[in-house]
Amino acid sequence: MKYTFEKAEKSTVKVTIKLTEKEWKEAINQAYEKTKGRYQMPGFRKGKVPKHLLESAYGTGIFYEDAINYAFPKYYGEVLDKEESIKAIAQPELDIKDISDKGITMIAIVPVKPEVKLGEYKGITFEKKVYNVTDEDIENDVKRLQERNSRMVDVTDRAVLDGDMVVIDYSGSVDGVKFDGGTAEKQNLTIGSKTFIPGFEEQLIGMNVGEEKDITVKFPEDYHAENLKGKDAVFAIKLHEIKKKELPEVNDEFIKDAVGAESLDAYKEEVKARLEKQNADRAERELEDEIIKKITEKTEVEIPDALVERQIDNMVQEMSYRLSYQGLKLEDYLKYMGQSMEDYRKGYEEQAKSIVKSQLAIEQIIEEEKIEATEEDVEARVAEMAKAQNKPVPDVKKNVNARQLDYIKNEIIIKKLFELLKSSNIIK
Repeated sequence: MKYTFEKAEKSTVKVTIKLTEKEWKEAINQAYEKTKGRYQMPGFRKGKVPKHLLESAYGTGIFYEDAINYAFPKYYGEVLDKEESIKAIAQPELDIKDISDKGITMIAIVPVKPEVKLGEYKGITFEKKVYNVTDEDIENDVKRLQERNSRMVDVTDRAVLDGDMVVIDYSGSVDGVKFDGGTAEKQNLTIGSKTFIPGFEEQLIGMNVGEEKDITVKFPEDYHAENLKGKDAVFAIKLHEIKKKELPEVNDEFIKDAVGAESLDAYKEEVKARLEKQNADRAERELEDEIIKKITEKTEVEIPDALVERQIDNMVQEMSYRLSYQGLKLEDYLKYMGQSMEDYRKGYEEQAKSIVKSQLAIEQIIEEEKIEATEEDVEARVAEMAKAQNKPVPDVKKNVNARQLDYIKNEIIIKKLFELLKSSNIIK
């Protein structure tokens, strides 16, 4: 094998691989051995037809495609092993030139890690926000606990008020014609939740159980359904039930039953400690985000399309997972939004570029500062995990697979990175 490589456009390297006649014939023979079971000819059992007869019958190029599939990964891998400067970050685009029985020339356009020019990342001044816990924050937490322990009770002696939960049938029409999704029975709706289109919920206030009436609303101009944008609609309403929220009284007994704290005052102290921890963590995250943002702004790098596409893949997949928890498919969601997958992906492009640039800057600092996760670091982290799980260290250690080990090492490296960046900059 002979090969050459040269820098191509936009963070790619052009690798040209030429195989000798002997190497190419070896690849063809490998292809024959792999695929001969597909072929059958008169006088031969299936898989026993000699190679030269198959080539005579179907042409000498019969095994070329499978031979390329064997030869390219083999010889391309050898090139990458020899040339450490070619840092491939994605699968290459392959082009075939000069193919014959005498040999083959394969040209690969390889996406590679780009050159990263860091700006200053030490000696910069950053302001760290401080978030204090107020009495109002603590009271709001107690109110949320009270809300979580509330119950809905039937209302029979009055009409609907703002904040009530009602059970209704509704049937919507535009110009006298019913539309898809405009009809439902025994639908729960909290008045004031702004779940329905503007003006709908407000017109239910004052209705009594068993009452029926028509209400008129106007769909917003930016409504997702094209056929309903800006249209006036009439909804026939029947009110079945009115329910109101009944909150428990907040006292020591309630707190003990709800969360197991000894008293309301003790619970408030717990809440204060928890919120202080959350605020401290939030302040650290925001500081770290600001440090990376500023370093990224000072970084010069040509962002490879391959990394941007990979990041968009991750973001789309994450959205797909989130929708699946709600029982939705991404394809159905896009139809509902009237958006193509191509346009949806394009909407992520700028964000993806920003993320990739930040990642490249972080990786470059890690490389230049020679930050690594030592064996001692990993052992200490596993010990922490064992303590948190209340398990012996050997038990936790034997269950750590290669993927988890990579995650642990990356976690350690990132932690060391931020320790370095915080200690090397001025934090006010």
